[in-house]
Amino acid sequence: MSTFARLTPEQHQFLLLFLQSRGNIKEVERALGLSYPTVRSRLDVVLQALGLAGSGEAQTPVRRRIDILNDLETGRISVAEALEQLKAIDSPEGHR
Repeated sequence: MSTFARLTPEQHQFLLLFLQSRGNIKEVERALGLSYPTVRSRLDVVLQALGLAGSGEAQTPVRRRIDILNDLETGRISVAEALEQLKAIDSPEGHR
């Protein structure tokens, strides 16, 4: 199985946008209409799914949950997206 096959469709799209932006988080923020912490959180989840997150680089699961709930509250993401992101945190790949 390809390493990239571990990504959800949404994570795949995020990774493509991140690469198209040449890793410029500010551009990703603008394109998605999200805050810096939320973009970083999504990037951290993708890195973890790919097995590339180093120790201390990713946000804590609690911080990621708070960011997800903040995005849900402000309407930046849907309930379905929030549930998917929360499940990703709770999956074995989402834990450190």
